[in-house]
Amino acid sequence: MAEEWSVPCRDMAGRKRDLTVFISEDRVVVMAPPGEAAVLEPLDVGRLRAALRDAVVTMGKRG
Repeated sequence: MAEEWSVPCRDMAGRKRDLTVFISEDRVVVMAPPGEAAVLEPLDVGRLRAALRDAVVTMGKRG
């Protein structure tokens, strides 16, 4: 089962980047592109929501 999810986004200059969602012990971590803001299209917001949900579900199955 995956414990890291990638969500496409763009930085403020319009370059393709990724948000990374992963589990660290009992916490969900969202990592943005280094030193950048993440700009999400509406579909990517849904992907972020799904990645966060999947991370929480995975954590629940661990415990």
